[in-house]
Amino acid sequence: MTGVTLKCVDKDFGSTKIIDNVSMDIAQGEFAVFVGPSGCGKSTLLRMIAGLEETSAGAIEIEGRDVTQTEPAQRGVAMVFQSYALYPHLTVFENMAFSLRLARAPKQQITKQVNEAARILKIEEQLDKKPSKLSGGQRQRVAIGRAIVRQPKVFLFDEPLSNLDAELRVQMRLELSLLHKQLGSTMIYVTHDQVEAMTLADKIFVLRGGVVQQSGTPLALYDDPANQFVAGFIGSPAMNFLSATVSAVTTAGVVASIEGSDGQSLEAQLLDTTLEAGQKVTLGIRPEHMHICESGLSTTVEMTENLGGVAYLHARLMGGQKIVIERRGERQSHQDESISVWADPKHVLVFAQDGQRLR
Repeated sequence: MTGVTLKCVDKDFGSTKIIDNVSMDIAQGEFAVFVGPSGCGKSTLLRMIAGLEETSAGAIEIEGRDVTQTEPAQRGVAMVFQSYALYPHLTVFENMAFSLRLARAPKQQITKQVNEAARILKIEEQLDKKPSKLSGGQRQRVAIGRAIVRQPKVFLFDEPLSNLDAELRVQMRLELSLLHKQLGSTMIYVTHDQVEAMTLADKIFVLRGGVVQQSGTPLALYDDPANQFVAGFIGSPAMNFLSATVSAVTTAGVVASIEGSDGQSLEAQLLDTTLEAGQKVTLGIRPEHMHICESGLSTTVEMTENLGGVAYLHARLMGGQKIVIERRGERQSHQDESISVWADPKHVLVFAQDGQRLR
């Protein structure tokens, strides 16, 4: 059953189009993540689903019901904001119970639902405290608990972890994932952090300029990006991109000379037969697919990030193009060393000059 469906949705602010003909299907119980750079329209899209922004065109359905013109309170959604938005003069219990009291729910029901939400979020001992006495992580749990007690059809999260420190963000990511499994509810989460998107999502929607560039499972987007933008946005460290010129077309793919490398080249597996020698392309290679070898592309290592189990060598090719090489279990820095690198043709992606993936 469909949880949330958007059909050709637009959002205009005057003559500026923020959301451009977006259509998507989010299954009931799915954890969907909208990800993209600042200004791509992801928060606006979330607010449109919540009813906090009007839709300029198109339709929004929640569990099969058209809610495009429905008031926010009648849509069956609950939103968790980046800023927590807790009432400072109310206790944790009172903050979580606020919406139920507005709805004139019976006192026994309020107590039961608040206590159950507090148990799920492990904040039972905080119910009598004011928000000022809580840590950032505890305040975010209260904000999530306030949404849980409403028993919504859809949970909406607008960058809820961005105010937390790095260690707490990792912990809260895990807790949100476990919460989703426990509740089984449809959840839509907005973030600019692709690591959050990769670790939380059942399905990711990558946005740019108000347009969905690609959607799919995290690993599908990582392994099979539709264009150069998605390839560069998904993955940390980012994919290496090398400007190149096709020097030969073979039955297996292409051979491309790296710009400024004095004729050094890489091979790429490719079914596309429209490329010809002399055409400009961009090659994309993940850092983990760059290997040190005896003969290959000549590079100079400028800096090494040794992180314990993994190291990232930041190197520069002849001609000035930069690459990152991932090394597992590396202990040698290679600082200022000249090394040769190579990539298996099956791991070399090819992009046309307009950024579209050639397959």
